[in-house]
Amino acid sequence: MNQVLIVHGWSDSSSSFKPLAEFLKQNGYDTVTLWLGDYISLDDDVRIQDVAKRMEELIQEKLTSGELKKPFDIIVHSTGGLVAREWISAHYGTDTKKCPAKRLIMLAPANFGSRLAALGKSMLGRIFKGWNNWFETGTEMLNALELSSPFQWELAQRDLFIPEGQDTAPALYGAGKIWPFIITGSHVYTSTLREIVNEDGSDGTVRVPAANLNSRGVTIDFVENEAEPGVYHWKLRHEETFPFAVLPDRTHGSIITPDKNEVKSKSPYKERLGELILEALACNTDKQYQSIADRWNGITEETARITSDQQLRDAIFSKDIDPEWFHQYSQVNVRVVDDHGAEVDDYFLEFFGPEEEKGNATSIYFHREVLEHVHANRKNNACRCLYLDRTDLYENYYQMMPANLAKVLNMSISATPPGENITYFGDYKRGAKGILPIHFEKQTKQQERWLKRNTTHFVKIIIPRTPKPDVFKLKKA
Repeated sequence: MNQVLIVHGWSDSSSSFKPLAEFLKQNGYDTVTLWLGDYISLDDDVRIQDVAKRMEELIQEKLTSGELKKPFDIIVHSTGGLVAREWISAHYGTDTKKCPAKRLIMLAPANFGSRLAALGKSMLGRIFKGWNNWFETGTEMLNALELSSPFQWELAQRDLFIPEGQDTAPALYGAGKIWPFIITGSHVYTSTLREIVNEDGSDGTVRVPAANLNSRGVTIDFVENEAEPGVYHWKLRHEETFPFAVLPDRTHGSIITPDKNEVKSKSPYKERLGELILEALACNTDKQYQSIADRWNGITEETARITSDQQLRDAIFSKDIDPEWFHQYSQVNVRVVDDHGAEVDDYFLEFFGPEEEKGNATSIYFHREVLEHVHANRKNNACRCLYLDRTDLYENYYQMMPANLAKVLNMSISATPPGENITYFGDYKRGAKGILPIHFEKQTKQQERWLKRNTTHFVKIIIPRTPKPDVFKLKKA
């Protein structure tokens, strides 16, 4: 039985994990095998990279003294997921055989940010979280946690994707490597004050697709051909699908307390969190790892069925709840650059179906109901995060389209010229605009349905920067 290191999240401490530690002890783990990590998260000068560096130093000290033995397992919560990923990629990214950790159990990890990070940096955040810390709230931590942060883009390139321009890169996770397991909730907060931050498809703090480490990436290049841009899918370092389970009875707080949840006492879900944690800790082979991924996918889909299955809702909950809590979402992180590689921070994305570009009831519905939130990153406005209700996309948006039209979702991008001498794309009068189909209701061999449920997608868009004719002229001497 491996030792277990537990790592908390932003504005938290190891004391919150006493119920989890007690649960593990009741299931065969003794106090010698459990380690509770603590780190500074509310001081403005501490970055996730600093915590990961100090984590490595301390682990090496414990390994040298014999107090900590490898391999050990790690259980993380919330921001602890980013800390662990940074620790692994920064110190063992080129050779995970040297990494002393084997299993990485992630409980509601903020792998791809949290909408609350921007709130944490606000005056409201300083009042609620910084009142006893000289009004510091951990600015550097929150910068990394903010939706579509440059840190998340860079980290994903180091541990999930093969960087563009490279044919290969070492895998950090999967067969023969470190095994990640992701468990998150889809039950929002019910206490009066916390209800302010609730969001469908989340646990009140972290969105389901933002927790899921199974991610996708693509580059859309309008420089090659404005009418038919090049589309290049990013290659993953790993081949496996990581086990990912969404539980309907867990908030961001209760995901770390296996013996306490938000359902009635006789619910079949009451014991499920603890069962999944123990199942992950007991995984011993790559074959077993992939089998767990398949089984957990069934759990996630069962949670999604709660939206339309009143009988299932009644079996789990003691009172009526909003079925939209359990809609499935897609999160899209967009980054726009020009063909010089410079960031483009003033652009507009619009979505429409066939013959909808001028706007009609269907496109209005999409922007009001399907596209639920757009966030421009405060550190870099070229980076934005789109939150799409995939359930409404299928069940309502596509059904509203005329039967004689192909059910497709198009995206257009337009960008404000940086000045009088430069424009984007080739239309000097109208300005920049590029159009691309990004999703089809029914997938064919020629048409890939790229937007996946419960998934964060990275989309890099390259647009042509075009100098006007007067920028350079030639005339005979």
